[in-house]
Amino acid sequence: MDPSKEIAGFLRSRRAAISPEQAGIVSDGRVRRVPGLRRDEVARLAGVSTEYYTRLEQGRASNPSTEVVEALARTLQLDESEREHLSDLLLPNPHTARRPSARAQRVRPGLYLMLDTLTHVPAFVLGRRTDVLAANHLAKAVLTDFDALPANRRNLARYYLLDPEARERVGDWERIAAETVAILRLEAGRYPSDRQLADLVGELTLLSPEFSGWWNDHRVLRRTHGAKHYFHPVVGDLHFSYESFQAPGDTEQTLCVYNVEPNSETARALQLLSSWTAPEAATHDAPPSR
Repeated sequence: MDPSKEIAGFLRSRRAAISPEQAGIVSDGRVRRVPGLRRDEVARLAGVSTEYYTRLEQGRASNPSTEVVEALARTLQLDESEREHLSDLLLPNPHTARRPSARAQRVRPGLYLMLDTLTHVPAFVLGRRTDVLAANHLAKAVLTDFDALPANRRNLARYYLLDPEARERVGDWERIAAETVAILRLEAGRYPSDRQLADLVGELTLLSPEFSGWWNDHRVLRRTHGAKHYFHPVVGDLHFSYESFQAPGDTEQTLCVYNVEPNSETARALQLLSSWTAPEAATHDAPPSR
């Protein structure tokens, strides 16, 4: 991915999202030809020259200081994920700009054991590019059986955007899919030389009608917690409160757990789903409709 285009696209999208009123600018009476802030207004609020900001937005200004990046983040009123993305784009370092290893990511035995102990809720481990590295029994039952897919197809973004079943199962599909694209965009800033990520973006661009629009919004997101709603054809509606944790000792792996309220409809539905889809129950008669 072209770093200059990434910088230009992100800064333009962010200043377009800030109105003069939000930035505390009093109208000067001039006709505004662009949505949001003009370049000279961003430069003035950030304490840099218009010429320098223009070069910065065009990806032609090398080595901006941390103070300049922080001033831009304040001016553009960036949230935590957007600040992280701006730093990745403008302050690359050997850690964030390196090319990820081509070797497949591995889940250590301790994380596999943790997944096995979480028998009452769905849980899975995500790697780079939202690759699904491991999933427990209920995660495969609620979403899809990632283990049954070829290794290079086990990817959450690919599931949400390309699997027709996902549109039926995922409540508020459009929001969840758009947030997943924002997560990929954040990672693209962190690893601009990731060939596999570029290939995934190319595939989603070709095959998903919605992907390009969301990708070109330059929205970024680091998912930490929130709510999810799924519809399962056997047990019906499932409501979760999810939490995401970086695996200790490996910042490129994330443990995602879909929690449920004790004794709730979802908890009882998961108990039924777990017994009906357990490997040892594979030869049982099909369950009655609920």
